Amino acid sequence: MKMKAIVMLGLLLVLVSAAVAQTTQATRPEVPASDSFLNITTMPLWEGGAPGALGKAPADVPTLTIFYPHPGTANGTAVIIAPGGAYRGLAANLEGRQVADWFAARGVTAFVFRYRLGRNYLYPIPLNDARRAVRLVRARAKEFGIAADRVGMMGFSAGGHLTAMTATMFDGGKADAADTIERVSSRPDFIILGYPWLNAMKPDQEGKLAYCGVMQLEPAQCKNFEQYTPDQHVSAQTPPAFIYHTTDDELVPVSASVTFYQALQAAGVPAEMHLFAKGKHGSGLGLGDAALDMWPSLLEAWLRGRGLLTRSPAVVEAPRK
Repeated sequence: MKMKAIVMLGLLLVLVSAAVAQTTQATRPEVPASDSFLNITTMPLWEGGAPGALGKAPADVPTLTIFYPHPGTANGTAVIIAPGGAYRGLAANLEGRQVADWFAARGVTAFVFRYRLGRNYLYPIPLNDARRAVRLVRARAKEFGIAADRVGMMGFSAGGHLTAMTATMFDGGKADAADTIERVSSRPDFIILGYPWLNAMKPDQEGKLAYCGVMQLEPAQCKNFEQYTPDQHVSAQTPPAFIYHTTDDELVPVSASVTFYQALQAAGVPAEMHLFAKGKHGSGLGLGDAALDMWPSLLEAWLRGRGLLTRSPAVVEAPRK
């Protein structure tokens, strides 16, 4: 078991390196706050700096990058996309931009989420960023041309863990908050999980947490992280869920997704799960695999079945400059 844990940690670190490389490559050029040519806008979650920020570098500033549907095709649904990367980096292209384009082509306004992570921003900071992201999109729904009750969240790998935590440890907002964004709920209206790292903070047989192994933390630093295990917080108020995983995932055991699905079922939460026999971790929308390329079609059918791809009558599409 010890050798298996070492191998798993090694594989996770390889994944981290790839995600960090992609994040670094993506942030070399200055990205304009608004790109009218591609109709993309990036905004910080907090004006004036995020709470607890250690600086003003890109890694210290959580953001949302908005991908709007083609004019006249928006249906009022929004999704916040959290790329994975073992909480050490972000697969911003594979699990961010590519996914946002897929949603925008189906009339969904997509928000690629850059959250704080790494040893400088341990839990619960990523979760606080995620809650803020949901609040911001909901509070400014009219501006974005979406329905305030159709704000979903999607995450891959570590982003899937973050999405599941946002869906199970939410709050209704503070009615008397000076910041109007903080007055609305942080609960997503639906969630989508792609090969989620749901056991990131669940102790293994030796009592160790994979999250702490990746972060290279001392045991004393890890005592408060076990509470961030999503299946422990599932309730009847947890939003409907779609889950995708592969049975032979070499990094994240499929059993973690099964456990979460069973918790949803026990709580009476509508849930749909699709397990594929084979497929590597970090497959994004399928990466050209003949079998895995099918899972986005299953997701689209689920979205249609829930009415999320039907235009909301309450939405007036926001004008674009």
